Amino acid sequence: MLELDRLAIQLGNAAFDFSLVAEPGAWLAVVGPSGAGKTTLLNLIGGFLTPDSGRLKFEGRDLLPLVPAARPVTSLFQDHNLFAHMTAADNVGLGLDPGLRLNGSQKTAVAGALARVGLADRADARPGDLSGGEQQRVALARALVRRRAVLLLDEPLGQLDPSLRRQTLELIAEIHREHRLTILMVLHTPIEAVEFVDQYIFVASGAVAARFTPAELNSRRLPHAVLSYLGDPGNKGAQ
Repeated sequence: MLELDRLAIQLGNAAFDFSLVAEPGAWLAVVGPSGAGKTTLLNLIGGFLTPDSGRLKFEGRDLLPLVPAARPVTSLFQDHNLFAHMTAADNVGLGLDPGLRLNGSQKTAVAGALARVGLADRADARPGDLSGGEQQRVALARALVRRRAVLLLDEPLGQLDPSLRRQTLELIAEIHREHRLTILMVLHTPIEAVEFVDQYIFVASGAVAARFTPAELNSRRLPHAVLSYLGDPGNKGAQ
């Protein structure tokens, strides 16, 4: 279980205060207006921001003293975080060993991860030779080989065309089923993940303002703030 209890941080004039519980193996889609704090939420969990106060635990273990590499968390950022001078295979291999001192089984795992995301023939390509969608899939392959219990995805469907967006969601769904990962995935378009996720987290004004299910999204039985975000302010919403 992933637990955030009043995890707070002040960034300039913006204040953030997150409380959230994610059950083991839950797949949560994080949605909300631009600037509301979605990426900040992921960065606090991943350890890339240090909170001013609050608690963060996974399976009862305090994560706050741990550096990002020591946390049971893999983060996939919008910019993919790939090294331009390295091949796709080496960028994936960094998920196993930052020094790239890989043994035979690890090299096999890298090749398998690239094949899993449809890039078996691009192992020797560098990021500058890859499309934005291919770069996104290299980053996802690196997340695959890390095998951490929590997977944070910040707009993983960005720069993908519609067919690849669907394929990527299906791939994440396979990973989710096989490894029972706890996933927090920031999305710009909530409806495209309605077949896949367990629950939606609505972030507004620096906090988790609402939670709702895919069924509630489909039926539009949602809090007024969520309906307004979705562009449906006239709906009566949930009472």
